[in-house]
Amino acid sequence: MKYLIIGAGPAGLTLAAALKDRGVNDLLVLEKESEAGGLCRSREVDGFPFDIGGGHFLDVRRPKVNEFLFKFMPEEEWDRYERDSRIELKGQIIGSPIEANIWMLDTDSQVEYLKAIAEAGCVSGKPMPEKFTEWIYWKLGKRIAEDYMIPYNKKMFGEELDSLGTYWLEKLPDVSFEDTLRSCLTHKAYAKQPGHAEFFYPKKYGYGELWLRIAESLGDRLKTGVSAAKLDIDENTVNDEFKADIIINTVPWTAFETIKGAGDRMLKGIKTLKHSSIVTEYFSENMDTKAHWIYYPEEAKDYHRILVRHNFCPGSRGYWTETNLARYKESSREHFVNEYAYPLNTIGKNETMAKLLLKMKEHNVIGLGRWGEWQHFNSDVVVERALKLAEELGA
Repeated sequence: MKYLIIGAGPAGLTLAAALKDRGVNDLLVLEKESEAGGLCRSREVDGFPFDIGGGHFLDVRRPKVNEFLFKFMPEEEWDRYERDSRIELKGQIIGSPIEANIWMLDTDSQVEYLKAIAEAGCVSGKPMPEKFTEWIYWKLGKRIAEDYMIPYNKKMFGEELDSLGTYWLEKLPDVSFEDTLRSCLTHKAYAKQPGHAEFFYPKKYGYGELWLRIAESLGDRLKTGVSAAKLDIDENTVNDEFKADIIINTVPWTAFETIKGAGDRMLKGIKTLKHSSIVTEYFSENMDTKAHWIYYPEEAKDYHRILVRHNFCPGSRGYWTETNLARYKESSREHFVNEYAYPLNTIGKNETMAKLLLKMKEHNVIGLGRWGEWQHFNSDVVVERALKLAEELGA
């Protein structure tokens, strides 16, 4: 075939459907699971959808992405929400992001946070440090670092935070003392909302329904239940069975049993790539909150985030937690294990991936998406990148 796509998550499905739209039919998608969707798959739990990979929502900010996806699930099948995300901080619930909502804390706490922000390194002009934990103190101040950012990231990514680089943190805002003071005086947030400030979620289904519909549109160009164990970049084959002019990989590079032709240096680089695993678990009780999701930095709670299902899935009840697999305590509740949840932004990862992707491209193998590029992309970003690649390939 001309194109062989490994993985039927958002990246692989979008690329295949977009190529098909451009008249390219000589393609095949391989998926190891019995159904498509990757981390965005859904199951029915307690009579309503449960997104097994954690919270997945369609951001409204990329109209071309949404226009493409609405061809498979029309816009009238979605509800649109303004994001309501919160943080439980030492027994108090405040809005997220934290730097914009310190005004919701008690007066003494506001004073302490303001003092710490005024002394933050990026505010006072101190040189930027290189280690992750020191960088957080420098960027956000002592109180935000110790009360929220460091404990939350430990719960989400693991204890060895200084193995992470700081390059991915540039998107965090500089916490302005003036804006924080102004918000405390006026009881109004002055920072911009992070991603998904407004989002779509299906009215009647889980997020996984979207990807099932795209998969259905591919017909026999999608093969499920096929694990891509062996990749040969010299012969452009997978499992010594499927051969293509161009291979597009959207699954974790570390998941291949063998990658023939990569060379020792590249194989060693692949072994340095790290990821975290998560467990999502269902609780049937409704929460007394209007929040869509809540972050929990407190060490005593195993989970780091709760998705409040009944606030974005009409008619449903309950919520689900998201917990790092290393912290999860087995229970009898309905739960799902996601071995590959988040690629970790370790020191040197970007350099490793740049070399790997260049080497692979020389052999007509292209990495795409969260795992193919080893970046923490949300699904809307993945779709955008897949559409761009389809345009390049199908031109």
